[in-house]
Amino acid sequence: MLPQLVRFFKKNTIFVVIPLINSIIQMKTVQKLTAEKLLKVKAIKLQPSNPFTWASGWKSPIYCDNRKLMSYPSIRNFIKVEFARIILEQYPQTDAIAGVATGAIAPGALVADLLDLPFVYIRSTPKDHGLENMIEGDLKPKQKVIVIEDLVSTGGSSLKAVEAIRSNGSDVLGMLAIFTYGFTHSIQNMQEARVELTALSNYDAILDEALATDYIDESELKTLQDWRKNPETWGQSGKKIKI
Repeated sequence: MLPQLVRFFKKNTIFVVIPLINSIIQMKTVQKLTAEKLLKVKAIKLQPSNPFTWASGWKSPIYCDNRKLMSYPSIRNFIKVEFARIILEQYPQTDAIAGVATGAIAPGALVADLLDLPFVYIRSTPKDHGLENMIEGDLKPKQKVIVIEDLVSTGGSSLKAVEAIRSNGSDVLGMLAIFTYGFTHSIQNMQEARVELTALSNYDAILDEALATDYIDESELKTLQDWRKNPETWGQSGKKIKI
């Protein structure tokens, strides 16, 4: 049986490889387009010489506020359509969309509306009154869910949302984000939690676009690259911006 499978695979490899290559090329294009849009409206700011301070205390040469994207109809439509495309192509069995509060409530609702699917959102902590819900909306056990995030940094808050959905008896098919920093520990956390993350853009795509458009120069590029290698201890001072 195994030799027959090997012969079949060799004969039909082209039908597997070509769509895979096309998918990779398409995703690279989406990552570049998204990076252009994030930088254009200053949803992402790069300041290697004047770093920010995250709420966690980390010094950072980059600040991301994807909530700003909802103010631009063409950009929010782009994000909505790309999220919907990924869901239809990779997760056609999706029963519901869950947005992570607060930044992903708007894009999650837009995607759910486009796909005509139920929508819920996941709080960071349960309400301190009433029913004390973590999940707002009507999510039924055994429903297959796609989680929408605006930003993935360490992945902590994202995976808390996943845990809430699973505790409800529902199944998380995957997570879609507008942007991810791609930290090593974040990737490991996602893998350990068995969560497949797909982002419309990422840190490398932002740096490539910023360098190509002269937003940054080569020396600033190195600073930005060094930061991601060890973000916990990078930098000395910055202005306080909570995320």
